[in-house]
Amino acid sequence: MRPLTDIEARVLGTLMEKARTVPDSYPLSLNAVVSGCNQKSSREPVMNVAEPQAQEALDALRHLSLVMESSGSRVTRYEHNVPRVLGIPDQSAALIGLLLLRGPQTAGELRINTERWHRFADISSVEAFLVELEERAEAKGGPLVVRLPRAPGAREQRWAHLLAGPVEFAAAPAPAAAAPSDGLEARVALLEAEAAQLREELQALRDHLGLSRPGQDG
Repeated sequence: MRPLTDIEARVLGTLMEKARTVPDSYPLSLNAVVSGCNQKSSREPVMNVAEPQAQEALDALRHLSLVMESSGSRVTRYEHNVPRVLGIPDQSAALIGLLLLRGPQTAGELRINTERWHRFADISSVEAFLVELEERAEAKGGPLVVRLPRAPGAREQRWAHLLAGPVEFAAAPAPAAAAPSDGLEARVALLEAEAAQLREELQALRDHLGLSRPGQDG
């Protein structure tokens, strides 16, 4: 499979996320895909994907069988087909999806960030699935993730996906220095990001249904 472009990776990650976090609104319309791609929360980097760019990416992903069109609706809707095409379990797909959306992360960060996708028992469980993805046989398409060199001052190594091709280690952003804590700050940040994401998803749904914003007539 050829490497994905940045926009294709964002579109695919968005479909994978929404399948887990908003199943009642899934599969997604083109408008919902664009809204998900351009979220300000839970995205690294933040992007501004235009509708024609998202449509082009969806068409390209369909040709790779990573995305399928859903029938039976007045509006064309799209869903991902990642586990079947890549031959990986749902747990591994959740990790790939998070890496597509948020960039390189440690196993600990992935465990926190995947809570709405899949609840891993512990960090060791996350690491086990990452190692499977890292050691994937060439006969099955080769590795899907790579372990990055430890950044100066970092206690853990970060992982990156390989769906967009080899990762330039020097280009991978270093994590911000964090003060020692019991994890409360990380959990508060997670809850704040989830709240912001839910607000954006609710507004996207209201826009899709043609409802007015709160406080507006009609």
